[in-house]
Amino acid sequence: MKIGVFDSGLGGLIVAHGLVRSLPEYDYVYLGDTARVPYGNRGQETIYAFTREAVEQLFALDCALVIIACNTASAEALRRIQQEYLPQYFPDRRVLGVLIPAAEEAVRVSRTKRIGVLATTGTVASLAYEREIKKLAPEATVRQQAAPLLVPLVENNALKYAPPILHDYLTPLLAADIDTLVLGCTHYPYLSTEIRSIVGDSVAIVSADEIVPAKLRDYLVRHPEIASRLSKNATRRYVLTDIAPSTESVATALFGEPVPFEPIIIA
Repeated sequence: MKIGVFDSGLGGLIVAHGLVRSLPEYDYVYLGDTARVPYGNRGQETIYAFTREAVEQLFALDCALVIIACNTASAEALRRIQQEYLPQYFPDRRVLGVLIPAAEEAVRVSRTKRIGVLATTGTVASLAYEREIKKLAPEATVRQQAAPLLVPLVENNALKYAPPILHDYLTPLLAADIDTLVLGCTHYPYLSTEIRSIVGDSVAIVSADEIVPAKLRDYLVRHPEIASRLSKNATRRYVLTDIAPSTESVATALFGEPVPFEPIIIA
């Protein structure tokens, strides 16, 4: 059985790339819901329904373990899927998210516990990052900033327009004297160079693509009952719910090489 990686669009490719690079022996299926991206401006019930449908599709594609790379889906749907959906329908499968690992890393690297979170409107509204960070460090100050324009820029390969928008989003976080910035959306690491130029070298940047592979490796060591079910043929499938004319060029720019996408309809 395979490892599934789900994202609302193409942003999660950077997480998939990190996993393939770090754990190349496993078989992977990437599912991007490009027909319905972005998730960040949708209601909680809609996000849950979309996420559940994607998880079901990955299970149908023979995935024993699914990583929800989308921060919005992790914030708004993951707990319900883990606590309600899986026990009733797929008790032998596992679904993990990226939000808690990112919160753990932010607390670990922050010196002053003044932590900024750049995320989608939905993730910010959920207060999930603030909740998880304060569980680990009650004394922490968490300043969040919604950045709804960034996902469309990434999905449309329009990164050249990002710097002034990023400056507007990041200025309030810097004014709050943060020493750590969480990139609370899988699309944002594609803007890491521009973000670094704005926040400077004194601010630590926490990015899912850098922390998820090590977290997954640790998880598989601690859960041999899941690890033993995963096949190791080094196969990769990349499926999207919509393949637009620009998809291949955008994906190549994001992933660093051509990606062989397949169309899929989520039933």
